[in-house]
Amino acid sequence: MGKVVGIDLGTTNSVVAVMEGGKPVVIANSEGMRTTPSVVGFNKDGELVVGQMARRQAVLNPQNTYYGVKRFMGRKYPELTPESKQVPYTIRRDEYGSIKIKCPRLKKDFAPEEISAKILRKLAEEAERYLGEPVTGAVITVPAYFNDSQRQATRDAGRIAGLEVLRIINEPTAASLAYGLDQERSQKILVFDLGGGTFDVSVLEVGDGVFEVRATSGDTQLGGGDFDKRIVDWLAEQFLEQEKVDLRKDRQALQRLTEAAEKAKIELSGVSVTDINLPFITATEEGSKHIETRLMRPQFEDLCGDLVSRLTRPIKRALNDARLTPVQIDEVVLVGGGTRMPMIKALVRSFIDKEPNENVNPDEVVAVGAAIQSGILAGEVKEILLLDVTPLSLGLETIGGVTKKLIPRNTTIPVRRSDIFSTGENNQTMVEVHVVQGEREMSKDNKSLGRFKLTGIPPAPRGIPQVQVAFDIDANGILQVTARDRTTGREQSVVVQGASTLSEGEINRMINEAAEFAEEDRQRRERIEKRNKAKALTDQALRRLKDVTLDFGTQFTSGYRRQIEALNAEIMDSLDKDDERRLDRAQADLEDVLYELKREVRLQYEDEEDEGIFDSIRRTLVGDDEDDYPYTPRGSSYGNDYDTPRYPERSDYGQPRYDERRYDERQTYGSPPSRYERNDRYDDEYDEWDSGDRPSPRSRRPSPEPRRYPPKDSDSYYTRDRSRRIPKENQWDEEDDDWF
Repeated sequence: MGKVVGIDLGTTNSVVAVMEGGKPVVIANSEGMRTTPSVVGFNKDGELVVGQMARRQAVLNPQNTYYGVKRFMGRKYPELTPESKQVPYTIRRDEYGSIKIKCPRLKKDFAPEEISAKILRKLAEEAERYLGEPVTGAVITVPAYFNDSQRQATRDAGRIAGLEVLRIINEPTAASLAYGLDQERSQKILVFDLGGGTFDVSVLEVGDGVFEVRATSGDTQLGGGDFDKRIVDWLAEQFLEQEKVDLRKDRQALQRLTEAAEKAKIELSGVSVTDINLPFITATEEGSKHIETRLMRPQFEDLCGDLVSRLTRPIKRALNDARLTPVQIDEVVLVGGGTRMPMIKALVRSFIDKEPNENVNPDEVVAVGAAIQSGILAGEVKEILLLDVTPLSLGLETIGGVTKKLIPRNTTIPVRRSDIFSTGENNQTMVEVHVVQGEREMSKDNKSLGRFKLTGIPPAPRGIPQVQVAFDIDANGILQVTARDRTTGREQSVVVQGASTLSEGEINRMINEAAEFAEEDRQRRERIEKRNKAKALTDQALRRLKDVTLDFGTQFTSGYRRQIEALNAEIMDSLDKDDERRLDRAQADLEDVLYELKREVRLQYEDEEDEGIFDSIRRTLVGDDEDDYPYTPRGSSYGNDYDTPRYPERSDYGQPRYDERRYDERQTYGSPPSRYERNDRYDDEYDEWDSGDRPSPRSRRPSPEPRRYPPKDSDSYYTRDRSRRIPKENQWDEEDDDWF
């Protein structure tokens, strides 16, 4: 099995972390950022882009760029509010009432789970790149107030991404894991989590390795994006009043307004006033129109007054459910980028009367907690017990449409509860079990999770048959319902899959399509990397050739220059014509040429090192004219042919000799000869030259007649070792290779 990671799948940004050496580590993406924007898009070529690259194209390509999709997961189209539909891309409903996101570029529709799966796949690939091993499992966080349908949708997104979702964990619970891991003393923590699209507040008791969630509450349709929208509406209303144009009906203008609003909100967290400038926001008959205005922090806080009021209700509810007062809270942990706003900190401070703890990074703490939970499941982290709760009540619809709650909210999970029900009509042989989730008294006001039927009940007067219905919630918060007739023992058990907006067939289809997309993306990436590598190789070859030319001269590199320039031209031509086979061949040939050039340069440096420091200085000052090197004939007075080097490093007169080894290696590898003719190769077996002639410094070599000592006008010659004088009339014996 591969590695298991922790993933914070956020509305605005997502983070992936992993346990290494018993410590959680946040993994940076390929752009070097520790958070990845939860944005998915398709560029003009139809290629999939995720993260920062998708975010960059949002203004010019708004219909094919999707963000904030987490809010649509696990929901039906009628459940959406008009404000949530106000996005630059197109949202529609299918024949089953589910949400579909239209992609004009590919001419197809995506489910929100598919879009989220592409984000999860991106995070898993970044983790694989960092770890160097495949990632097969994940612990994914969800808002604590997600219902069963939204949790099922998150699990489906993980399956589509090719991940085994080992655990679904609440975001505030994960944050408390990250904060309280090193805490030894027992304390009560309030986790205030304001993300981009959701809001949660949880009360936990931490101590002795036990993390117990006492209560949780929240709002899945309230987040930082709603604060951004207040600025967008303010700008749009001002522009509508002045220019009579509603920018919210223009997709590109709406996207630019959204980005400017988010930037202004972030700036107002640190300064008291910010300028908003949007040139050429639209055009009318009078010409181009611009937005140039100023927003102050008190004005922004006044725009968001009702949103702040909505935050107070979940805090009060969580404290009441936990049976705690604000004075009993020991620490307040802020999670999510929205908690950086000064008015949010002031709200928390007014309730708890304590300074919020800012020792944890609000953007990364949830992913860190998810990684710790993955370590608990893998056995890397021991002596930690996590006790989570179910956020909403679960029950059945009874006669008259009234909800009978079996599991109240904030019940510690995993949990199993059951109750006895009976028939409502005489001789009734079948009952329908309708599972709902919510806090309302009437079933129609709650979330319907699914229906199933129990048949084969013996006919009897109403109220006589006894049907036992049991609810079983696992550690992920996924519900399983069992109904059993106590008279016949007939039983019907079902995992509530109806809560998911996707059928099993749709999930399998999306998994296959995701695999096809992954293969296409891999091939496209390999093709791009191959082209980039070929271009980089041509630049590297030219730089290497330039450096060697400066060190050894143009004569040394002339042969290599012709080969490199020809291969570079062939590579560029094959790139233009998209001929991969020809590109591979030319690239391999160029790599071979560079290898030979590198080897030749190394041999040159080795020869210089063998000469010694004084010889190098002498050659630098005097020069290196090879025509002046003396020639030592075979059989001379240096010794016999077996125990004396044929071309010693130095003659008696300090002249350097030829390096026979270097000559043979150059000829073998086909590089241009620098001191001997190409045909003059020495034959070790016969101890002579192949051409039958003696070696010469250059092609225009002198005759094999030895140099005379003293000069020609003298009456005699000296032998090489000057041991004896030879009369001038004596001649050279070619057969014995010596003087007469």
